[in-house]
Amino acid sequence: MKIYFKELLLRTQQRRELIDITLDVEKVVRESSISNGLCLIFVPHATAAIVLNEHERGLLNDIMRKISEMYPDNGGWDHNRIDDNAAAHLASTFIGPATFMPVKEGKLIRGTWQNIFLVELDGPRPTRKVVVEVIGE
Repeated sequence: MKIYFKELLLRTQQRRELIDITLDVEKVVRESSISNGLCLIFVPHATAAIVLNEHERGLLNDIMRKISEMYPDNGGWDHNRIDDNAAAHLASTFIGPATFMPVKEGKLIRGTWQNIFLVELDGPRPTRKVVVEVIGE
């Protein structure tokens, strides 16, 4: 079994945004030379997340609107007494920091409309890391 590890570094521009990282992750899978296995996509941040969905502007707006509705900045959160980003922590907790995707014949298996997104919840940030680890043969 082989393991290939790479960190992607991204700059975010807005308080909350979705950044399509599909092409970057697919490039890492190609670089790995692993034919069959699994690809972990993980963000090592407490105020960011990873999701899979369609890259369609209206849907992306809807996702961000729903996150803002469910986790409003002015939600009376206890954590805001310490650091004014409780909504970002809560959203990332329930969305999740990672996903696994299968790799077959050197390519990610994903649905036609499935792209990979970093969800920035507490930006803008000069650097966000996304860990991509490919495991297999």
